[in-house]
Amino acid sequence: MKPMRMENDSSVSEFILMGLTYQPDLRWPLFVLFLVNYTATVMGNLTLMTLICLNSHLHTPMYFFILNLSFIDFCYSFVFTPKMLMGFVSEHNTISFTGCMTQLFFFCLFVNSECYVLTAMAYDRYVAICRPLLYTVVMSPRACCLLMLAAHLMGVSSAIVHTGCIIHLRFCGSKVINHYMCDTFPLLELSCGSNHASELVSSVSVAVVVVMSSLIIVSSYSLILINVIHLSSSKGWSKAVSTCSSHIITVALFYGFGLLAHIKPSSSESVVQRKFFSVVYTFVLPLLNPLIYSLRNKDVKLAVKRTLKRVTT
Repeated sequence: MKPMRMENDSSVSEFILMGLTYQPDLRWPLFVLFLVNYTATVMGNLTLMTLICLNSHLHTPMYFFILNLSFIDFCYSFVFTPKMLMGFVSEHNTISFTGCMTQLFFFCLFVNSECYVLTAMAYDRYVAICRPLLYTVVMSPRACCLLMLAAHLMGVSSAIVHTGCIIHLRFCGSKVINHYMCDTFPLLELSCGSNHASELVSSVSVAVVVVMSSLIIVSSYSLILINVIHLSSSKGWSKAVSTCSSHIITVALFYGFGLLAHIKPSSSESVVQRKFFSVVYTFVLPLLNPLIYSLRNKDVKLAVKRTLKRVTT
């Protein structure tokens, strides 16, 4: 049997990434800016994961999900940033066909996995607030592990579907990708021949993920809202709000900028807007998530104090 190779039947062996801007004067300032962002993202998520692992009072289902979220953001930062930083300082910003498909695969993997993790976190908040007496039974360590295993497996399956659709396209014309990364729509725009089947399969796959996770999240918070309305004490209100606020902010930013970044553009100005939303989606959000879950979180602040005390004594 002949060894399998990741290639399509077109003559394109590499792509040219246009990057964020056409202005050479902005390359070095953008390089420094994204290098700082990259360092802060890696250190922020790594610090949060370390705190959760080292402090026993954070060994709860909620922080187990936050650990998985930080792990995804930590890995996610390695998908685009190193290549983008190299593009700022090199004359020719090219990427091989195999490298492009690999980047697309891991992008789809981590985005879909994060989507499912956020969905599991919404269900966890529902059980914690609406079914507190059953919480330790429903959200047992085994159940949490199975939820995360399912999230990552569904992320892998979605990534295989997306990448498989793109690999089988023909690229016989331009090989210039008007983006800083290999994403679905820019690659579909470069394909020649009929790509309706691939676009349909890709769109259906995205729709299934978004609709399914959105229904679970909206249902969970609707039930939480109904439960909170019946609470007579202000203490119950404040506890519910503090429990859910960080997750609501994360979900709103993730889905909001994610949808804006993947709306198919109809003009050149829309392409610029898509790049802007993609920057927020791929670079800013992985940096913000550790801050969202730590700045107003008393448990994380306590974990920081305990960890620093261990290190200094």
